[in-house]
Amino acid sequence: MGDKPTIAISHLGCEKNRIDTEHMLGLLVEAGYGVDTNEELADYVIVNTCSFIEAAREESVKTLVELAEANKKIVITGCMAQHFQEQLLEELPEAVAVVGTGDYHKIVDVIQQVDQGKRVKLVSSQPTYIADETTPRYRTTTEGVAYLRVAEGCDYRCAFCIIPHLRGNQRSRTIESIVTEAEQLASQGVQEIILISQITTNYGIDIYGKPKLAELLRALGKVDVPWIRMHYAYPTGLTPDVIAAIQETPNVLPYLDLPLQHSHPDILRAMNRPWQGRVNDAIIERIQEALPEAVLRTTFIVGFPGETQEHFEHLLQFVERHEFDHVGVFTFSPEEGTPAYNLPNQLPQEVMDERRNKVMELQQPISFKKNQQEVGKVVNVLIEQENPETGKLVGRSGRFSSEVDGQIFVNGEARLGTIVPVAIQQADAYDLYGQIVNN
Repeated sequence: MGDKPTIAISHLGCEKNRIDTEHMLGLLVEAGYGVDTNEELADYVIVNTCSFIEAAREESVKTLVELAEANKKIVITGCMAQHFQEQLLEELPEAVAVVGTGDYHKIVDVIQQVDQGKRVKLVSSQPTYIADETTPRYRTTTEGVAYLRVAEGCDYRCAFCIIPHLRGNQRSRTIESIVTEAEQLASQGVQEIILISQITTNYGIDIYGKPKLAELLRALGKVDVPWIRMHYAYPTGLTPDVIAAIQETPNVLPYLDLPLQHSHPDILRAMNRPWQGRVNDAIIERIQEALPEAVLRTTFIVGFPGETQEHFEHLLQFVERHEFDHVGVFTFSPEEGTPAYNLPNQLPQEVMDERRNKVMELQQPISFKKNQQEVGKVVNVLIEQENPETGKLVGRSGRFSSEVDGQIFVNGEARLGTIVPVAIQQADAYDLYGQIVNN
């Protein structure tokens, strides 16, 4: 027999989970396993799950059940494996292994064990692992883009969030390690590197004793890659030093993703984010002054327990006042094991949905206005895909981040994974339309 089993990976969840998937793929390929995208043909299917909110768990469970019904041998990894290890083994006889968020680097060993007929549970109760530039990785994003994780885990304890419980406390990689990986990615032709962690502005505190994001950005400025984008920057961490580093480092995009969650001090206090408190207005004004060309994205939670009409009005005025380029809105999801789960005054889902829709309706004309301002400009666009039917190209400018913002639909010819100048001709609330400018 001697043939190694083939393995497929079914991926769910965030871009942090995406990197774990890519490392598992890299390790398996390095160990000589056949990795197949076709789950039907594979001997084992690794399901990298998400457990952030109820909707994500439902999607993960649905995937697991479908594979179980198809009689697949399932290896469950990721946040849901960390969260519900025993239940998953009990309820899914098809699950041959459950692997925690801090244990995915042992995936080859896990596959070897299950292939000998063992049932494996490998879940470190306090995840401490973080991969580095020497860990094999097989990228699954479009060829021009790569995520680069600067840290894993989180030291904050926001009342609504289960992540620290599932991913452990913050652990940062060294600047040298991150720069080395960035250089590897650049040499593979990557045009855009997206820096991610739970809170990118807290990068380095655990290993250097203070935040080192400014130093990291300046070091990455020496890497030969056109775009570097940050995700999850807390406004309080956007110090004058970090803002200066963004200004002085040409390949760092002035794109700021500020997960604010709310504007009202009472709700922020209830969310256990008092450190964000009243600084919102002043900080956002300071950022807009220091980086007038900055693109601001943010996310809010509506319907947090105890959110009154007055709290909600405060949020609406805040959204109207600051005119963010991109806004994401989530309805509160009560997560067992978080303080917010037991709070009184939980709101009915229909009230939450209505509030979410109101924020989105308010934001739409703002986003449209911001997009409209691009019409007539020539902007650099990273070409990511081609529509096979129409031959039209799809890409993004620095204004839009991968998977969360809009896109640019482009006429003309260009190679995938290259950055080309595009004249913007039209805009709607979400996307832009343009023509490649040939020199």
